[in-house]
Order: sequence, then structure tokens, then C-alpha cells
Amino acid sequence: MSSIVILLGAVAVFIIAYLTYGSWLAKQWGVDPSRVTPAHEMEDGVDYMPAKSPVLLGHHFASIAGAGPINGPIQAAVFGWVPVLLWIVVGGIFFGAVQDFSSIFVSIRHKGKSLGEVIEENIGHRCKMLFTVFAWLVLLLVVAAFADIVAGTFVGYTVVEGEMVYNSANGSVATASMLFIPLAIAFGFLVYRKNAPLLVSTIAGVILLAVCIIVGLKCPIYMSKTFWLVIVFAYIAIASVTPVWILLQPRDYLNSFLLYFMMIAAMIGIIGTNPTVELAPVTTFRLANGQTMFPFLFITVACGAISGFHSLIGSGTTSKQLDNEKDAKMIGYGGMLIECFLLSSP
Repeated sequence: MSSIVILLGAVAVFIIAYLTYGSWLAKQWGVDPSRVTPAHEMEDGVDYMPAKSPVLLGHHFASIAGAGPINGPIQAAVFGWVPVLLWIVVGGIFFGAVQDFSSIFVSIRHKGKSLGEVIEENIGHRCKMLFTVFAWLVLLLVVAAFADIVAGTFVGYTVVEGEMVYNSANGSVATASMLFIPLAIAFGFLVYRKNAPLLVSTIAGVILLAVCIIVGLKCPIYMSKTFWLVIVFAYIAIASVTPVWILLQPRDYLNSFLLYFMMIAAMIGIIGTNPTVELAPVTTFRLANGQTMFPFLFITVACGAISGFHSLIGSGTTSKQLDNEKDAKMIGYGGMLIECFLLSSP
């Protein structure tokens, strides 16, 4: 099967879905561009802060597109590439994108409240407590898992038979990531406190982001995993209470350009080489270890088709920064379709 056919077919389907089904949902739900959003009504400069739609799209997209969406399809491909692709396309259009869109929309119609508070208002306090406890436990697991992954990625050496073996690639990632934090803070300060033009700031930010990567390649940092775990958890604690405009939002916005670049580069590579997908379209329904396509495939390819974690982002941060209700479709429904495209690229 030609990779170009898969790529262009996925792009066409996602664009059609965005223009038709996404617009239909917006009409059915009563999206009203004239309504004042919580970001304006309750602006406090900390959590509630109006953001330009490209910036908020970058924040939302970078927040939902992590390592999970990349690993999921690779693992689930043991059942063949056709089931995986179909689940990403169908699941993304009718489940994942709808969930992202609706979680943002329901939150802005409830003064930017999180899903737990929305549940309490519409169902009851007991349901809110059950949801909150469940979400807290899941987030505790997610934070611990990703902190371990990040710290492991930053470790620039291993000890083999008492000898230090250095890995400059990991050390370079650590350097670039550390330099990226003050860059994001400077970007947020210039855009929101000095009213610097977004286009000029973005161009400068992306160039400096590339500089961070280059410096990282030249000057890797070699520290232990314990050291990086302490740094990562300290960063999480600080970032969780820092105003969104100075770190969270500009960090994700600039980081989204790395993902955009990766997708564009993948498209160019596929169109230029037109590789053939060698993996069997469908392999088996049941693996030798007893795992079956249902539910294994749909659980493994979760973040790329539908993930409850996205609703926590949509109602937790994105809804509080939405400048206009009409942007909810592009950021929620469109942002999820972009992630689906990232996964469906052969």
C-alpha cells in the first residue's frame, strides 16, 4: 500500500470532518461568538487569561500530543495497520475530537469550571467526589510515570562494569530542555507584559528554540537520574502554581512548532520517497499471549483516538484561556484531528 495514498486520504478525511461534522456540532451546541467567555469575565492574570487562538491551539495540541500517542499505534500494529488506521480516523472524528471540543465547550458554559465541578452542578456532590478521587489517582500515576520517563531521557550516562559510558544524545536533550524554560518565560513576558507583536515574537522564539537545540548538541549535561527526578518534580511544583501566561502557555505554544515541523518533515519525506507499507493490513484477532484486538487495540491507541485525559486539559486550562467561543471548534475539535493526523502518518 502506498504511503502517499494513506497520508493524503487521512488529510482529506480530517479536513472534511472538520468542515462538516465539526461545524454541525458547533451549530447543534449553540456556539455563540458574541458571548463573553470566562477568560474575559473572570480574568485574574493567573488561570483565567485570554489567549490568541494560535497560541491556545499550540498549548492544547502540545499538551495532548505526548509520548503515548506515538507508542500506542506502534504497539497495536501487531494486529495490522488497517485496524489501527481505521480506529484513529473513526475514533478521532467521532469520539476523540468530539470529547475535546465538548469538554472545552461545557466548561466555558460553566464559568471555566473543571469537569468535577460541572459534574457536581449537574449530577451531584457524590459523583463529583468519585470523579475527583479517580482523576487525582490517575493524574498521580501519570505524573509519576512521565517524570520517570523524562528523568530517564535526560540521564546522559550509564555505568557498565564500573566504567562511565556517556550518552551525548540524552545529555543534549537535557541541555536544550533546560534552556527552553527561560526562553518560554521571556516569550510570555514580552507578549503579555510588553505587548510585543505575536508574529515577530513567534519567529524569534522559534529561532531561539533552534538555538537551544544546537547549544544542547554542543554542550550536553551529564547528571544522574536521581538529580533529574528532583529537578523534574521541582519544576512540576512550580509550574502548577505559576500564572499560565508566563510559562505553561508560551512553553506549549513554542513546543508545538517542533511537532508541526516533525509532521511537515514526515509529509515531505513520504511524498518524496513514496515508501510502501510492508506491514500486513490485518494479522490476527487473537495474539499468541491471549490478547485480542478488542479491547487491546482500542485501549492501546487511546490518546490518538479518545482519551479522558484530554478532557482534564480542555476543562482545566484551555477553557480558562479561550478568547472567543468560536475558537473552541478549532482548538478542541481541530487540535485533536491534528493529533490524529500525527498518528496516521505512515
